[in-house]
Amino acid sequence: MPSFTDSVVTALLLISNFDHGLLTIVSRSLAVSGSACVLASGLGLLLGAWLGVARFAGRGAILTVLNTLLALPSVVVGLAVYLLLSRSGPLGFLGWLFSFKAMVLAQTVLVLPVVAALTRQTVEDAERAHGEQLRSMGAGPLMRSLLLAWDERYALLTVLIASFGRAVSEVGAVMIVGGNIDGYTRVMTTAIALETSKGDLPLALGLGLVLLGVVLGLNVVIALLLRWRERLDGGYDVARVLPA
Repeated sequence: MPSFTDSVVTALLLISNFDHGLLTIVSRSLAVSGSACVLASGLGLLLGAWLGVARFAGRGAILTVLNTLLALPSVVVGLAVYLLLSRSGPLGFLGWLFSFKAMVLAQTVLVLPVVAALTRQTVEDAERAHGEQLRSMGAGPLMRSLLLAWDERYALLTVLIASFGRAVSEVGAVMIVGGNIDGYTRVMTTAIALETSKGDLPLALGLGLVLLGVVLGLNVVIALLLRWRERLDGGYDVARVLPA
């Protein structure tokens, strides 16, 4: 087994030389997580914005379930999706198990509650502060949810970036439904686990450094967006979110 110094040097060489095997795993990982976040965001933003404004019987129970799903272990998501996609499962006819699509589906299910819950909280805070003004102008619940979500778009953008970080760094769900097949379903997190168990520390370390770089980059982008938003006009002008 190579020493720690040798492993670090070799890992840095793999990254600097744009090793084909490493780049293939990284690109697949980013593609899976990016696709999952796009799908989860499309539904999560709409659902969260609506829940932030709507008031109806049973809303509290729905919010309790949604907040509980925030702490849902990724292996449980992987198991549920595996059962759905297995040959005897209700979606077995799709033939998605151990494929790119199965990993996207698992991460979508994992990220959706995060997007919906954080969007709901953001829009609900905005509704509490400014909803009365919008109601006085005749905006109904659906219109208010859309207007408030648009006005909070910078905050919601940070939610989406954070959700991508959650997806790209998870390992349990994609390991179960993807199978960690070399050249097909192997992503950064599953490859790190496999290569470490095999003793191939340079590749595992190289992938780990890339993964840390991705997460660090996401946090830098979030910090810059928050700072940028702080420099914008602090006042809330209802007229700028209402249609002319």
